[in-house]
Amino acid sequence: MNNKSEISSSDIEQHWIKTEFAGIEFGDRRLNMRFQKTAEILSEQPLSSINQACHNWAETKGAYRLFGNDKVEPKEILLPHQLKTKLRIQEQSRILVIQDTSFINYTTHPSVSGLGSIGNVNKKKETKLDTLGLVMHTALAVSTEGLSLGILDQEIWARDEKKASRKQKVSRQRVPVEEKESYKWLRALMRTVDLLPAEVQAVTVCDRESDMYEFIGKAEALKTQYLIRSSWNRSIQVEHEDYYLWDYVSDLPCMGTVEIEVEPKRVRKQKLEQNRIAKLEVRFARVELRRNEKKKVNRKECPRSLSSYVVWVKEIKPPKGIEALEWMLLTNVPVKTFKDAKERIDWYKLRWHIESFHKVLKSGCHIEQCRLGTGERLERYITLFSIIAWRLYWMTHISRISPDEPCNAILADHEWKSLYCKIKKTKLIPKEIPSTRDAIRWIAQLGGFLGRKGDGEPGITTIWRGWQRLIDISEAWLTFNE
Repeated sequence: MNNKSEISSSDIEQHWIKTEFAGIEFGDRRLNMRFQKTAEILSEQPLSSINQACHNWAETKGAYRLFGNDKVEPKEILLPHQLKTKLRIQEQSRILVIQDTSFINYTTHPSVSGLGSIGNVNKKKETKLDTLGLVMHTALAVSTEGLSLGILDQEIWARDEKKASRKQKVSRQRVPVEEKESYKWLRALMRTVDLLPAEVQAVTVCDRESDMYEFIGKAEALKTQYLIRSSWNRSIQVEHEDYYLWDYVSDLPCMGTVEIEVEPKRVRKQKLEQNRIAKLEVRFARVELRRNEKKKVNRKECPRSLSSYVVWVKEIKPPKGIEALEWMLLTNVPVKTFKDAKERIDWYKLRWHIESFHKVLKSGCHIEQCRLGTGERLERYITLFSIIAWRLYWMTHISRISPDEPCNAILADHEWKSLYCKIKKTKLIPKEIPSTRDAIRWIAQLGGFLGRKGDGEPGITTIWRGWQRLIDISEAWLTFNE
């Protein structure tokens, strides 16, 4: 290969945005083109505001008009990415669909209209915290190896305070789940099942907020698999005997132990200098969950009893003053051996991926600092940046899952060539394309990653900082090597 880079105009078009949003359709060709252009500009500067990312006033004005256009619906923004996610899922035999809710705080932007309360009740003062923003519920597809494959479903809304106050006057047990905010878990479940390839087994993974009899009944009705963390000491039946879940499982014999790395942030009101390894006992069984007869439920989808497997893990001898780690997991994926139980535990351990994804979106892309005037405009902006944040997060882990793959699978030619020359301080292009692992570490190096022997793999923060620097470097490379 020649010393000078052989970059053609096709290299400029090798931008992942064009691939990910291929087929975007708002019913207006010019609007489609404006979206592609704006998405590309913002993805190149994910840490910057709209004004900083856009190169001139015309692009800035175009971006603001785009997010203010009623034709640009969030579901239409997400659709092409969902279809690409479906293609990535088809390469897997089994995936995890991880659901979670995040609150987008815009309290510091009092002039924004169309927001709702995202605060909690202050029990001491008996007043509601004046915290305004949007609620976002996302279903993220993740491989069982821990690689994020894309967003399968996302819903963003502002809470209706009048509607919520009316419901508070009625017993929650008498309100159908369809009228509760918690119905978000079932909506996401139904929509993701419709989108998933038939040949791929999918397990929906959720935290304790999803522990509803209606959710389990809906999963059974849809004939799909679930793994949720139990929140209630619900009534169960085993061999025609009635028990309560925690009481029954705690009396079961220990079938083995597992070790889980616990981050300091998991420990309430305690600050540890480093992660700790928690050793936990494992118990499991098959049980019949009993329906609460006082609740108003769909009797067809929620019969009197539902069969489920339970896996309970509890930490042995936690550090002094530290609450023991404990998970009570419910699943309809059979658990008949300790190996099965350990696999279900490993699946639930991957639930942290969606929390890290939210961190990239809020702390990395700074979506809470955006000022677009209305909640509807912010919904469009957040939907686009959710996909940009997913791409950054995917890059963080692809080097760990497929470290030896050529880096041109994730970077355009001008990006990896300019990156190589910058890091190696050379004008010579290598004949062999560097590996994905090397490229990601070099990007992280631009963001402050030192890469010493004891540093491990780079994290999200250094990668997104390095990515923004790489965009500037690769643009300069194109300018001087046309």
